[in-house]
Amino acid sequence: MPVMCMISCRILEDEILWVLENDPSIDEVAVVENGNCRGLLAKLKTAGFPHKVLPQDEIPKLSPAAGDAPGKYTVLVYMLELALHERPEKLKNKVYETVEMLASGSSGILLFYGLCGNVLGNVEEDFASRLPDCPVRILRDDACRVVDDCIGATLGGSAQYLKVLKSVSNVGTYLFTPMYSAAWEEFLHVDKLHKDPEKALKMMKKTHEITGYGRVAKLKTGLSYTENFDENIMEFADLFGFEVIELEGNQKVFDKCYRELKAEICN
Repeated sequence: MPVMCMISCRILEDEILWVLENDPSIDEVAVVENGNCRGLLAKLKTAGFPHKVLPQDEIPKLSPAAGDAPGKYTVLVYMLELALHERPEKLKNKVYETVEMLASGSSGILLFYGLCGNVLGNVEEDFASRLPDCPVRILRDDACRVVDDCIGATLGGSAQYLKVLKSVSNVGTYLFTPMYSAAWEEFLHVDKLHKDPEKALKMMKKTHEITGYGRVAKLKTGLSYTENFDENIMEFADLFGFEVIELEGNQKVFDKCYRELKAEICN
């Protein structure tokens, strides 16, 4: 009864759903119930994808050692909050804590994360001896390098990310996937700039002027799970007077890493 656990930031919920929809061999998908899973659950429902919601205290019942269904393949999804990146050490602690919590009920764990402030680069090595029966893997590109972050993963890896960053280096540029476009206020903590939303936006505009930001890149992932991508991008651009450009993204890194871990735990 192999059980793969996916631990992911909410910003990658579209990519999680894409991976699930593109593997017909999955027998069961379970999403751990917490305050961060609502968006993913809504998208699973809209897509008509069969799944169940699992209370956290029932995770041990999925243990691959249970032996009740030796041929069954289960994917367990655990979503973490959106803005942990703001404090990298807090992000690391939360990811490591979640790995420890899920390991006993898992055949292997895939982290939908990158370096994220250079705090997760050693996660595979850190757990290799502590969890010998539960391999922990993180997103890596074709050159086997841990991706920088979720944008780097969506662009296809470190080399392409660096190429893109160089191409837009003349003007400060936000790189928005569909989820970024829908959650940018939460992700950028606009509410923490000032209690008054109008004043908070004025402060952001001033910050953009100081730092030289003037552009937003629409990163076309080919995924349509998040609604109103075009409208969200234009709203953001109009709000700050930004130019809009388009870049191409893909799911190659997510697909590769998922299939590699699946082969490792199922063979």
